[in-house]
Amino acid sequence: MKKVLCVEPVIFIYTFATSLTGPLAQQFIYRRLWEQEYNSTFVSDSNASHCELNKSSPSFIKQKEVQEKTSIFTMQLDLTAAIPSLIVAFVIVANGDHQGRKRSLVLPSMGALIANVCLTVISFFSLSLSVLFGVAFITGLFGSMATFLGGGFAFIADVCQDEKQKTTRIAVVDLIFGVVSGLAGLSSGYFLRGIGFMWTFVTASVLHVINIIYITLLLQETVGVSESQHQEPLSCKELLRETFSGVYMLFKTAPYKKRILIFVLLFAFMTYFFTVIGGSSLFTLYELDEPLCWNEVYIGYGAAAFTSVSLTSFLGVYLFSKCLKDIYIVFIGIFSYIGGMVMAAFAKTTLLMFLVRVPSLFCFMPVPVLRSMLSKVVLPGEQGAVFACIACLEVVTGTVALSVFNILYAATVAWFSGFSFLLSAGLCLVPLSVLCWLLCTSWNGEDLALLVPEEVSSIESIDS
Repeated sequence: MKKVLCVEPVIFIYTFATSLTGPLAQQFIYRRLWEQEYNSTFVSDSNASHCELNKSSPSFIKQKEVQEKTSIFTMQLDLTAAIPSLIVAFVIVANGDHQGRKRSLVLPSMGALIANVCLTVISFFSLSLSVLFGVAFITGLFGSMATFLGGGFAFIADVCQDEKQKTTRIAVVDLIFGVVSGLAGLSSGYFLRGIGFMWTFVTASVLHVINIIYITLLLQETVGVSESQHQEPLSCKELLRETFSGVYMLFKTAPYKKRILIFVLLFAFMTYFFTVIGGSSLFTLYELDEPLCWNEVYIGYGAAAFTSVSLTSFLGVYLFSKCLKDIYIVFIGIFSYIGGMVMAAFAKTTLLMFLVRVPSLFCFMPVPVLRSMLSKVVLPGEQGAVFACIACLEVVTGTVALSVFNILYAATVAWFSGFSFLLSAGLCLVPLSVLCWLLCTSWNGEDLALLVPEEVSSIESIDS
């Protein structure tokens, strides 16, 4: 059977299935906790969710308690899955340089399949929500979204021969991720209203099965593993040694300027990713609460609105890269995110909440651009190591961000639910400051030429 090098269908299917069930899982937890708190069935109509607006009512107090409990419960689930997925992301993605990229794609797909099957069973038999902790730990052993994306971006880096097109190619993958996430978010409300939680989880499970078949049977490996297939399999100890030595050598053998540059870019990526994940993760809870009181369909519309943001961010990368250096594109994206979060903090009407996406048009640009900047300063054989670092940072940073912002939201929702959005905007000053330092020092001059591959290579030869 002839195999292909097209990884985009894999990313499309995985993203759609994961984004379809992501908002529903949070709403599933919210409704179950609501029913436990009120001892009655959750009610939702075509206009709004069951939402108390009278602040003096006892129901309003219970409503805030459900918000707090859902936020804390979600944070605990994220922590349960974080530790095993962190180890898996680091080991699998880093070893992709020697053992292939397909493991980084198929393992998270299998984990997502297990999660959706378990959610189907929990929904059908009305099992306790505590079962989700066991599910989160088991699926974490198969990796996470970070593992999948780390393998996917390393795959793209392998097949992309022209370094100057790498920024655009990685941005295309982020465009697919953003657009499909929006479409899945838009569909989630209609899936929930049309077929309910259980059959939606079944649908996602079928999609993951299709994805696993495509990866194993149709997708061609980009790394030559024929020689290693004739060798004896490595023990667990040897595998870990090989993994950590690859990442260690990435920094050990690199010239001083290249090392500092990698650290600075990783730090900027980590801090911006922290603010984006932390702030955006609260949108569903914020929209369920008063005064918006959105139902599942409106929440789907809100998620779908990010489709336009992903598209405009991609167009921004494509157009700005023709006339601006990478670092300036990152600046534009960060300021775009700050504007959106400040507006979201004070959005009290449905129209205003939808208009939050207008100042956020370019907020996704820094993520693919920073990935590309990191990919450009390492050698072809170091792609797996650098994307393993990025994947681990995504797991750690994403988990910490979700935990911090969910705890913060639970503590502040009673007096100002938009406080977390303002904090997210304020924290963007950290990556801005770091990148401004990079821009204002000699790092951006003739020494590094802001990450043009040919000139970076010449610097390495000079420094060595």
